[in-house]
Amino acid sequence: MADCELCVAKHEDVIVNAPKFRVILVDDANYPGFCRVIWNAHVKEMTDLAIVDRSALMQAVCKVEQAIRDVMLPHKINLASLGNMVPHLHWHVIPRYQDDAHFPNPVWAATDRVSAEVETKRALLPELREVLRREFAT
Repeated sequence: MADCELCVAKHEDVIVNAPKFRVILVDDANYPGFCRVIWNAHVKEMTDLAIVDRSALMQAVCKVEQAIRDVMLPHKINLASLGNMVPHLHWHVIPRYQDDAHFPNPVWAATDRVSAEVETKRALLPELREVLRREFAT
């Protein structure tokens, strides 16, 4: 769709570009390691996909989650597939820390503070990129 911002990768930090989906690293100052897994074809919901494609997408989400856990060492991972603003199937994979800007509230809530550790976490991004590329190369 011409007006869908997720149909074409524009200004995205694409780490994995698979035939049916891509994994991007989101530039979010408060959440280093925040990734999105975006289905390339324009569909709105998981149930728009064939079962085999649903499985492939969720396997990708799980690989991204595991890589973030291994490298970024978050307290928790938040997974979200909202699509209210952009009705194109994508999953948010968000590392959460007890000292992050919103914890324990959702990342879309008002910011309460700035993490003192955010730059330490940001320094892990090159390793996260490498782990994700390696995971999807197999």
